[in-house]
Amino acid sequence: MDAGWEFILRALIMPLLVIIGVMSAVPIWIWLERRLSARIHQRLGPNRVGPAGLFQPLADAVKLLFKEDITPSHVDRLVYLLAPVVALIPALAAFAVIPFGRDLNVRQYLFGGPVVATIPAQVADANVGVLWILALSSLAVYGVVLAGWASNNKFSLLGGVRSAAQMISYELALGLSVVAIVLSNSVFASASGASTLSLRTAVASQQGLGLLSWNAWWHLPAFLVFVVCAIAETNRAPFDLPEAESELTGGFHTEYSSFRFAMFFMGEYAHMTTLSAVGVTLFLGGWLSPFAGIPLLGALNVSSVPVLGALMPLAWFGLKVFLCIAGFIWLRFTLPRMRWDQLMKLGWMVLLPVALAWVAVTGVYHGLAGLVGGPRGLVPSFDPVDIYRWLVLLTYLGVGLMLYFRKTGKLAPAAA
Repeated sequence: MDAGWEFILRALIMPLLVIIGVMSAVPIWIWLERRLSARIHQRLGPNRVGPAGLFQPLADAVKLLFKEDITPSHVDRLVYLLAPVVALIPALAAFAVIPFGRDLNVRQYLFGGPVVATIPAQVADANVGVLWILALSSLAVYGVVLAGWASNNKFSLLGGVRSAAQMISYELALGLSVVAIVLSNSVFASASGASTLSLRTAVASQQGLGLLSWNAWWHLPAFLVFVVCAIAETNRAPFDLPEAESELTGGFHTEYSSFRFAMFFMGEYAHMTTLSAVGVTLFLGGWLSPFAGIPLLGALNVSSVPVLGALMPLAWFGLKVFLCIAGFIWLRFTLPRMRWDQLMKLGWMVLLPVALAWVAVTGVYHGLAGLVGGPRGLVPSFDPVDIYRWLVLLTYLGVGLMLYFRKTGKLAPAAA
Protein backbone atom coordinates (compact mmCIF):
# COMPACT_ATOMS: atom_id res chain seq x y z
CA MET A 1 0.00 0.00 0.00
CA ASP A 2 1.20 3.51 -0.81
CA ALA A 3 2.58 5.35 2.24
CA GLY A 4 0.15 8.22 1.79
CA TRP A 5 -2.89 5.96 1.68
CA GLU A 6 -1.61 4.00 4.67
CA PHE A 7 -1.27 7.23 6.65
CA ILE A 8 -4.83 8.27 5.73
CA LEU A 9 -6.12 4.81 6.66
CA ARG A 10 -4.46 4.71 10.07
CA ALA A 11 -4.77 8.37 11.01
CA LEU A 12 -8.25 9.16 9.71
CA ILE A 13 -10.33 6.25 8.46
CA MET A 14 -9.66 3.69 11.22
CA PRO A 15 -10.20 6.14 14.13
CA LEU A 16 -13.41 7.31 12.47
CA LEU A 17 -14.64 3.74 12.01
CA VAL A 18 -13.88 2.88 15.63
CA ILE A 19 -15.70 5.96 16.92
CA ILE A 20 -18.69 5.19 14.71
CA GLY A 21 -18.64 1.56 15.85
CA VAL A 22 -18.55 2.40 19.56
CA MET A 23 -21.19 5.11 19.30
CA SER A 24 -23.39 2.87 17.14
CA ALA A 25 -23.22 0.22 19.85
CA VAL A 26 -24.63 2.64 22.45
CA PRO A 27 -28.28 2.52 21.21
CA ILE A 28 -27.98 -1.26 20.92
CA TRP A 29 -26.92 -1.51 24.57
CA ILE A 30 -29.73 0.85 25.62
CA TRP A 31 -32.30 -1.28 23.79
CA LEU A 32 -30.76 -4.45 25.24
CA GLU A 33 -30.89 -3.04 28.77
CA ARG A 34 -34.53 -2.07 28.47
CA ARG A 35 -35.56 -5.40 27.01
CA LEU A 36 -33.44 -7.49 29.39
CA SER A 37 -34.59 -5.52 32.43
CA ALA A 38 -38.18 -6.04 31.32
CA ARG A 39 -37.52 -9.75 31.08
CA ILE A 40 -36.05 -9.78 34.59
CA HIS A 41 -38.99 -7.78 35.93
CA GLN A 42 -41.53 -9.94 34.07
CA ARG A 43 -42.92 -7.08 31.98
CA LEU A 44 -42.99 -6.21 28.29
CA GLY A 45 -40.49 -3.37 27.88
CA PRO A 46 -40.37 -1.20 24.74
CA ASN A 47 -42.43 -2.83 22.00
CA ARG A 48 -44.23 0.01 20.19
CA VAL A 49 -41.60 1.85 18.16
CA GLY A 50 -40.41 -0.57 15.50
CA PRO A 51 -40.29 -4.38 15.71
CA ALA A 52 -39.55 -5.43 19.30
CA GLY A 53 -39.01 -1.76 20.12
CA LEU A 54 -35.79 -1.58 18.11
CA PHE A 55 -36.37 2.04 17.10
CA GLN A 56 -37.03 3.22 20.66
CA PRO A 57 -33.39 4.38 21.23
CA LEU A 58 -33.62 6.39 17.99
CA ALA A 59 -36.85 8.01 19.19
CA ASP A 60 -35.22 8.84 22.54
CA ALA A 61 -32.23 10.38 20.77
CA VAL A 62 -34.47 12.58 18.61
CA LYS A 63 -36.45 13.65 21.68
CA LEU A 64 -33.30 14.61 23.62
CA LEU A 65 -31.84 16.39 20.60
CA PHE A 66 -34.88 18.65 20.18
CA LYS A 67 -35.69 19.25 23.84
CA GLU A 68 -35.10 22.72 25.24
CA ASP A 69 -31.50 23.11 26.36
CA ILE A 70 -31.56 24.83 29.75
CA THR A 71 -28.37 26.27 31.22
CA PRO A 72 -28.93 27.45 34.81
CA SER A 73 -27.80 30.99 35.54
CA HIS A 74 -25.75 30.04 38.62
CA VAL A 75 -23.34 27.58 36.92
CA ASP A 76 -19.73 28.07 35.85
CA ARG A 77 -20.67 28.18 32.19
CA LEU A 78 -17.38 27.17 30.52
CA VAL A 79 -16.71 24.17 32.77
CA TYR A 80 -20.40 23.27 32.74
CA LEU A 81 -20.36 23.03 28.94
CA LEU A 82 -17.04 21.15 28.74
CA ALA A 83 -17.81 18.50 31.37
CA PRO A 84 -19.98 16.22 29.14
CA VAL A 85 -17.30 16.26 26.43
CA VAL A 86 -14.59 15.41 28.96
CA ALA A 87 -16.69 12.49 30.22
CA LEU A 88 -17.16 11.05 26.71
CA ILE A 89 -13.78 11.48 25.00
CA PRO A 90 -11.59 9.19 27.21
CA ALA A 91 -13.89 6.22 26.60
CA LEU A 92 -13.55 6.68 22.84
CA ALA A 93 -9.81 7.39 22.86
CA ALA A 94 -9.03 4.32 24.97
CA PHE A 95 -10.40 2.07 22.21
CA ALA A 96 -7.55 3.12 19.92
CA VAL A 97 -5.13 0.46 21.21
CA ILE A 98 -7.57 -2.46 21.48
CA PRO A 99 -7.14 -5.13 18.76
CA PHE A 100 -10.51 -6.44 17.63
CA GLY A 101 -9.44 -8.98 15.00
CA ARG A 102 -6.77 -10.14 12.60
CA ASP A 103 -5.38 -7.72 10.05
CA LEU A 104 -7.34 -8.11 6.83
CA ASN A 105 -5.24 -8.78 3.71
CA VAL A 106 -6.74 -7.30 0.53
CA ARG A 107 -5.79 -9.39 -2.52
CA GLN A 108 -5.69 -8.14 -6.06
CA TYR A 109 -7.46 -11.10 -7.67
CA LEU A 110 -9.94 -12.06 -4.98
CA PHE A 111 -8.72 -15.19 -3.19
CA GLY A 112 -5.71 -16.25 -5.23
CA GLY A 113 -3.97 -13.00 -6.09
CA PRO A 114 -1.12 -11.23 -4.33
CA VAL A 115 -1.70 -9.11 -1.25
CA VAL A 116 -1.87 -5.47 -2.29
CA ALA A 117 -2.98 -3.89 1.00
CA THR A 118 -3.49 -4.73 4.65
CA ILE A 119 -6.33 -3.24 6.67
CA PRO A 120 -5.39 -3.20 10.37
CA ALA A 121 -7.91 -4.38 12.94
CA GLN A 122 -6.61 -1.82 15.41
CA VAL A 123 -6.14 1.93 15.28
CA ALA A 124 -2.63 1.85 16.79
CA ASP A 125 -0.53 -1.08 17.98
CA ALA A 126 1.12 0.92 20.75
CA ASN A 127 3.85 -0.83 22.72
CA VAL A 128 2.46 0.89 25.84
CA GLY A 129 -1.17 -0.03 25.20
CA VAL A 130 -1.83 -1.14 28.78
CA LEU A 131 -0.54 2.17 30.15
CA TRP A 132 -2.70 4.05 27.63
CA ILE A 133 -5.80 2.21 28.83
CA LEU A 134 -5.05 2.84 32.51
CA ALA A 135 -4.26 6.51 31.91
CA LEU A 136 -7.45 7.23 29.98
CA SER A 137 -9.68 5.22 32.30
CA SER A 138 -8.48 7.40 35.18
CA LEU A 139 -9.32 10.56 33.19
CA ALA A 140 -13.00 9.63 33.02
CA VAL A 141 -13.52 10.89 36.57
CA TYR A 142 -12.73 14.46 35.54
CA GLY A 143 -15.91 14.85 33.52
CA VAL A 144 -18.05 13.77 36.46
CA VAL A 145 -16.19 15.88 39.01
CA LEU A 146 -16.22 18.97 36.78
CA ALA A 147 -19.94 18.54 36.15
CA GLY A 148 -20.66 18.35 39.86
CA TRP A 149 -18.49 21.36 40.71
CA ALA A 150 -19.59 23.58 37.81
CA SER A 151 -23.30 22.99 38.51
CA ASN A 152 -22.99 24.96 41.78
CA ASN A 153 -25.51 22.62 43.35
CA LYS A 154 -24.99 20.70 46.58
CA PHE A 155 -26.49 17.49 45.20
CA SER A 156 -24.36 17.69 42.06
CA LEU A 157 -21.22 18.50 44.04
CA LEU A 158 -21.79 15.61 46.43
CA GLY A 159 -22.28 13.27 43.48
CA GLY A 160 -19.03 14.49 41.91
CA VAL A 161 -17.09 14.05 45.16
CA ARG A 162 -18.51 10.56 45.60
CA SER A 163 -17.51 9.64 42.07
CA ALA A 164 -13.95 10.90 42.59
CA ALA A 165 -13.50 8.91 45.80
CA GLN A 166 -15.06 5.81 44.26
CA MET A 167 -13.03 5.85 41.05
CA ILE A 168 -9.73 6.51 42.84
CA SER A 169 -10.40 3.70 45.31
CA TYR A 170 -11.24 1.12 42.65
CA GLU A 171 -8.68 2.34 40.11
CA LEU A 172 -5.89 1.00 42.32
CA ALA A 173 -7.27 -2.52 42.47
CA LEU A 174 -8.09 -2.46 38.76
CA GLY A 175 -4.52 -1.44 37.91
CA LEU A 176 -3.06 -4.21 40.07
CA SER A 177 -5.31 -6.81 38.42
CA VAL A 178 -3.86 -5.73 35.06
CA VAL A 179 -0.30 -5.90 36.45
CA ALA A 180 -0.70 -9.65 36.97
CA ILE A 181 -1.48 -10.04 33.26
CA VAL A 182 1.52 -7.88 32.37
CA LEU A 183 3.77 -10.23 34.35
CA SER A 184 2.50 -13.19 32.35
CA ASN A 185 2.85 -11.19 29.13
CA SER A 186 6.49 -10.53 29.95
CA VAL A 187 7.21 -14.26 29.91
CA PHE A 188 5.62 -14.65 26.49
CA ALA A 189 7.23 -11.45 25.20
CA SER A 190 10.72 -12.52 26.26
CA ALA A 191 10.35 -15.69 24.20
CA SER A 192 8.71 -14.12 21.15
CA GLY A 193 10.31 -10.70 21.06
CA ALA A 194 6.96 -8.91 21.42
CA SER A 195 6.19 -5.88 23.60
CA THR A 196 5.13 -6.67 27.15
CA LEU A 197 2.62 -3.80 27.39
CA SER A 198 1.04 -4.32 23.97
CA LEU A 199 -2.51 -5.63 23.95
CA ARG A 200 -1.69 -7.74 20.89
CA THR A 201 0.80 -9.57 23.09
CA ALA A 202 -1.96 -10.17 25.64
CA VAL A 203 -4.08 -11.82 22.95
CA ALA A 204 -1.21 -13.83 21.44
CA SER A 205 -0.20 -15.18 24.85
CA GLN A 206 -3.66 -16.79 25.22
CA GLN A 207 -3.34 -18.98 22.13
CA GLY A 208 -3.35 -22.71 22.75
CA LEU A 209 -6.20 -24.97 23.80
CA GLY A 210 -9.04 -22.59 23.01
CA LEU A 211 -10.79 -21.13 26.04
CA LEU A 212 -8.67 -23.29 28.35
CA SER A 213 -5.74 -20.98 27.60
CA TRP A 214 -7.58 -17.80 28.51
CA ASN A 215 -6.15 -15.72 31.36
CA ALA A 216 -9.50 -15.74 33.15
CA TRP A 217 -8.74 -19.30 34.34
CA TRP A 218 -5.08 -18.82 35.24
CA HIS A 219 -5.60 -15.39 36.81
CA LEU A 220 -9.03 -15.98 38.31
CA PRO A 221 -8.57 -13.67 41.35
CA ALA A 222 -7.32 -10.86 39.08
CA PHE A 223 -10.24 -11.46 36.70
CA LEU A 224 -12.83 -11.23 39.48
CA VAL A 225 -11.20 -8.07 40.84
CA PHE A 226 -11.19 -6.55 37.35
CA VAL A 227 -14.90 -7.32 36.87
CA VAL A 228 -15.92 -5.70 40.16
CA CYS A 229 -13.70 -2.67 39.58
CA ALA A 230 -14.99 -2.24 36.01
CA ILE A 231 -18.55 -2.06 37.33
CA ALA A 232 -17.51 0.51 39.94
CA GLU A 233 -15.52 2.53 37.37
CA THR A 234 -18.61 2.94 35.19
CA ASN A 235 -20.81 3.98 38.15
CA ARG A 236 -23.18 1.11 37.46
CA ALA A 237 -25.37 -0.56 40.07
CA PRO A 238 -24.68 -1.70 42.71
CA PHE A 239 -21.96 1.00 42.70
CA ASP A 240 -24.09 3.89 41.37
CA LEU A 241 -23.86 6.09 44.45
CA PRO A 242 -22.64 9.20 42.51
CA GLU A 243 -26.12 9.44 40.93
CA ALA A 244 -28.24 7.82 43.63
CA GLU A 245 -31.68 9.24 42.85
CA SER A 246 -33.06 8.45 46.32
CA GLU A 247 -30.37 10.60 47.95
CA LEU A 248 -28.99 13.09 45.39
CA THR A 249 -31.92 13.70 43.00
CA GLY A 250 -29.74 12.92 39.95
CA GLY A 251 -26.24 13.30 41.34
CA PHE A 252 -23.62 15.01 39.22
CA HIS A 253 -25.95 15.48 36.21
CA THR A 254 -28.87 17.01 38.13
CA GLU A 255 -28.53 20.37 36.37
CA TYR A 256 -28.09 18.93 32.87
CA SER A 257 -30.84 18.51 30.29
CA SER A 258 -31.37 17.83 26.61
CA PHE A 259 -28.37 16.63 24.59
CA ARG A 260 -25.81 17.43 27.30
CA PHE A 261 -27.51 14.93 29.58
CA ALA A 262 -27.48 12.48 26.67
CA MET A 263 -23.71 12.92 26.37
CA PHE A 264 -23.26 11.72 29.95
CA PHE A 265 -25.56 8.83 29.12
CA MET A 266 -23.53 7.98 26.00
CA GLY A 267 -20.29 8.31 27.95
CA GLU A 268 -21.46 5.74 30.48
CA TYR A 269 -22.30 3.17 27.81
CA ALA A 270 -19.17 3.95 25.80
CA HIS A 271 -17.11 3.43 28.95
CA MET A 272 -18.89 0.11 29.51
CA THR A 273 -18.03 -0.91 25.95
CA THR A 274 -14.37 0.06 26.34
CA LEU A 275 -13.89 -1.70 29.68
CA SER A 276 -15.67 -4.78 28.34
CA ALA A 277 -13.34 -4.78 25.33
CA VAL A 278 -10.31 -4.42 27.64
CA GLY A 279 -11.52 -7.29 29.81
CA VAL A 280 -12.12 -9.45 26.76
CA THR A 281 -8.63 -8.66 25.45
CA LEU A 282 -6.77 -9.28 28.71
CA PHE A 283 -8.74 -12.18 30.18
CA LEU A 284 -11.08 -13.78 27.61
CA GLY A 285 -8.80 -14.39 24.64
CA GLY A 286 -9.62 -11.22 22.71
CA TRP A 287 -10.63 -12.08 19.16
CA LEU A 288 -9.43 -15.69 19.45
CA SER A 289 -11.91 -18.50 18.89
CA PRO A 290 -12.79 -20.50 22.02
CA PHE A 291 -12.44 -23.69 19.94
CA ALA A 292 -9.02 -23.07 18.35
CA GLY A 293 -6.48 -25.71 19.30
CA ILE A 294 -8.99 -28.14 20.84
CA PRO A 295 -8.68 -31.45 18.90
CA LEU A 296 -12.32 -32.52 19.02
CA LEU A 297 -13.59 -29.04 18.14
CA GLY A 298 -10.96 -28.15 15.55
CA ALA A 299 -13.50 -28.43 12.74
CA LEU A 300 -15.24 -25.34 14.14
CA ASN A 301 -12.11 -23.26 13.54
CA VAL A 302 -12.40 -21.43 10.19
CA SER A 303 -9.18 -19.40 10.36
CA SER A 304 -7.92 -20.96 7.11
CA VAL A 305 -11.05 -20.03 5.11
CA PRO A 306 -10.27 -16.84 3.11
CA VAL A 307 -13.23 -14.63 4.02
CA LEU A 308 -14.45 -16.26 7.24
CA GLY A 309 -10.90 -16.39 8.56
CA ALA A 310 -10.82 -12.60 8.53
CA LEU A 311 -14.38 -11.93 9.69
CA MET A 312 -14.83 -14.57 12.41
CA PRO A 313 -12.28 -13.01 14.81
CA LEU A 314 -14.29 -9.79 14.67
CA ALA A 315 -17.47 -11.80 15.31
CA TRP A 316 -15.93 -13.59 18.31
CA PHE A 317 -14.73 -10.29 19.74
CA GLY A 318 -18.15 -8.71 19.30
CA LEU A 319 -19.91 -11.69 20.86
CA LYS A 320 -17.66 -11.60 23.94
CA VAL A 321 -18.21 -7.86 24.39
CA PHE A 322 -21.96 -8.41 23.99
CA LEU A 323 -21.96 -11.02 26.77
CA CYS A 324 -19.98 -8.70 29.04
CA ILE A 325 -22.50 -5.89 28.49
CA ALA A 326 -25.31 -8.33 29.23
CA GLY A 327 -23.53 -9.12 32.50
CA PHE A 328 -23.44 -5.41 33.38
CA ILE A 329 -27.19 -5.19 32.79
CA TRP A 330 -27.99 -8.39 34.65
CA LEU A 331 -26.11 -7.25 37.76
CA ARG A 332 -27.82 -3.85 37.71
CA PHE A 333 -31.26 -5.41 38.03
CA THR A 334 -30.20 -8.14 40.43
CA LEU A 335 -28.17 -6.53 43.22
CA PRO A 336 -29.31 -3.68 45.49
CA ARG A 337 -27.29 -0.49 45.82
CA MET A 338 -24.49 -0.67 48.38
CA ARG A 339 -24.04 1.75 51.26
CA TRP A 340 -21.10 4.14 51.00
CA ASP A 341 -19.19 2.49 53.86
CA GLN A 342 -19.69 -0.93 52.26
CA LEU A 343 -18.40 0.36 48.94
CA MET A 344 -15.24 1.82 50.49
CA LYS A 345 -14.65 -1.26 52.62
CA LEU A 346 -14.93 -3.55 49.59
CA GLY A 347 -12.47 -1.46 47.59
CA TRP A 348 -9.79 -0.86 50.21
CA MET A 349 -10.05 -3.90 52.49
CA VAL A 350 -10.97 -6.68 50.05
CA LEU A 351 -10.19 -5.96 46.41
CA LEU A 352 -6.92 -4.08 46.90
CA PRO A 353 -5.31 -6.73 49.19
CA VAL A 354 -6.52 -9.56 46.93
CA ALA A 355 -5.13 -7.88 43.81
CA LEU A 356 -1.81 -7.11 45.50
CA ALA A 357 -1.51 -10.67 46.84
CA TRP A 358 -2.19 -12.14 43.40
CA VAL A 359 0.48 -9.94 41.82
CA ALA A 360 2.95 -11.31 44.38
CA VAL A 361 1.81 -14.91 43.77
CA THR A 362 2.08 -14.44 40.00
CA GLY A 363 5.59 -13.04 40.26
CA VAL A 364 6.79 -15.84 42.56
CA TYR A 365 5.24 -18.59 40.44
CA HIS A 366 6.70 -17.24 37.20
CA GLY A 367 10.08 -16.97 38.92
CA LEU A 368 9.90 -20.60 40.05
CA ALA A 369 8.73 -21.70 36.61
CA GLY A 370 11.69 -19.92 35.03
CA LEU A 371 14.11 -21.66 37.41
CA VAL A 372 12.74 -25.12 36.66
CA GLY A 373 11.84 -24.97 32.95
CA GLY A 374 12.84 -23.05 29.87
CA PRO A 375 16.24 -22.73 28.18
CA ARG A 376 17.91 -21.46 31.35
CA GLY A 377 16.06 -23.76 33.78
CA LEU A 378 17.05 -26.99 35.47
CA VAL A 379 14.92 -29.00 33.02
CA PRO A 380 15.00 -27.16 29.65
CA SER A 381 12.40 -29.48 28.11
CA PHE A 382 9.71 -28.21 30.52
CA ASP A 383 7.65 -25.23 29.40
CA PRO A 384 7.64 -22.45 32.05
CA VAL A 385 4.03 -21.58 31.15
CA ASP A 386 2.89 -25.14 31.87
CA ILE A 387 4.78 -25.14 35.17
CA TYR A 388 3.11 -21.87 36.15
CA ARG A 389 -0.32 -23.29 35.35
CA TRP A 390 0.29 -26.40 37.42
CA LEU A 391 1.30 -24.20 40.36
CA VAL A 392 -1.88 -22.16 39.92
CA LEU A 393 -4.01 -25.31 39.85
CA LEU A 394 -2.39 -26.53 43.04
CA THR A 395 -3.10 -23.16 44.63
CA TYR A 396 -6.76 -23.30 43.60
CA LEU A 397 -7.00 -26.84 44.98
CA GLY A 398 -5.38 -25.85 48.27
CA VAL A 399 -7.60 -22.80 48.77
CA GLY A 400 -10.70 -24.82 47.86
CA LEU A 401 -9.86 -27.56 50.36
CA MET A 402 -9.15 -25.01 53.08
CA LEU A 403 -12.50 -23.29 52.53
CA TYR A 404 -14.30 -26.64 52.47
CA PHE A 405 -12.77 -27.81 55.75
CA ARG A 406 -13.47 -24.46 57.41
CA LYS A 407 -17.10 -24.62 56.30
CA THR A 408 -17.58 -28.18 57.57
CA GLY A 409 -15.87 -27.38 60.88
CA LYS A 410 -12.96 -29.74 60.33
CA LEU A 411 -10.53 -26.82 60.24
CA ALA A 412 -11.97 -24.63 62.94
CA PRO A 413 -9.68 -21.90 64.34
CA ALA A 414 -8.01 -22.68 67.64
CA ALA A 415 -9.76 -21.35 70.74
CA ALA A 416 -8.10 -18.42 72.50
